[in-house]
Amino acid sequence: MAKNYENLEAWKESIEVAIIIYRLTKNFPKDELYGLTSQIRRSAVSISNNIAEGAGRSSKEEFKRFLNISLGSLNETESLLFLALKLDYLDKDNFELLKEKIKNVGNLIGGLRKYLINK
Repeated sequence: MAKNYENLEAWKESIEVAIIIYRLTKNFPKDELYGLTSQIRRSAVSISNNIAEGAGRSSKEEFKRFLNISLGSLNETESLLFLALKLDYLDKDNFELLKEKIKNVGNLIGGLRKYLINK
C-alpha cells in the first residue's frame, strides 16, 4: 500500500481544503465555536486523516474502505458548507471556491480507488 500518504494528491488537496476551512471559520460567530465551527472543522480534517490512515493499512481492501470513509467526510463537509452559506456565515465566493476544491478532492479520491481496484 501507499505508505507515504504525503505523496498522494488526494491527501495534499484535502489538507488544503482543511486549511481554507480553518481560516474561514475564524470569522464564524463565536457562539458557533462548539457547534457548526467545530463540526465543519472536524469533518474537513477527517478527509485527509482517513486517507492517511488507509494508506498505512496492510491491504488495498482496507485502504479502499478508508477512502470510502473519506468520501463520506467530504460529503459531510460540503453539506455543512451549504448550511454555513444559508446562515450567511460564508460568502458565495468562498463557498464556490470550496465547492470546486471539494469536487476536485472527490475526483482524486475516486481515481485512487479505481487505481486500487485495478491494481
